Amino acid sequence: MAQVEATTERIIAADADTVFDALADYKDVRGKVLTGHFSEYEVREGGDGEGTLVHWKLQATSKRVRDCLLEVSEPTDGQLVEKDRNSSMVTTWTVTPAGEGKSKAVVVTVWDGAGGIGGFFERTFAPKGLARIYDELLQNLAAEVEK
Repeated sequence: MAQVEATTERIIAADADTVFDALADYKDVRGKVLTGHFSEYEVREGGDGEGTLVHWKLQATSKRVRDCLLEVSEPTDGQLVEKDRNSSMVTTWTVTPAGEGKSKAVVVTVWDGAGGIGGFFERTFAPKGLARIYDELLQNLAAEVEK
């Protein structure tokens, strides 16, 4: 099994604290900025960063739906880590300053891919598909915080 990785980043016209706080707000903001690929969104514990437990289903393709139950931690300033209890998937969000009144948001998702020919296709196509989903999410986040 090879590890699969998808990475997306965006410059947002808002300071890093504003962007991070919005991203970490699972109670009010996160549900609003998710794309149509996400369903059954539910905050089960917490709701603001560290200690949050959140559920959603991620429909990456017409046939592939992942049931995610994510534990949220904040290992360092400006970083959120979502670990899926149902799989090996880990998503790390990092928000850093990027000049006057701007920030850079980077999202990296890794998981243990399948073996064989299925694993080859997963490693080839899944990162691009997931990157598109997270690019749209970051676009929605930017629209939310740039109001």
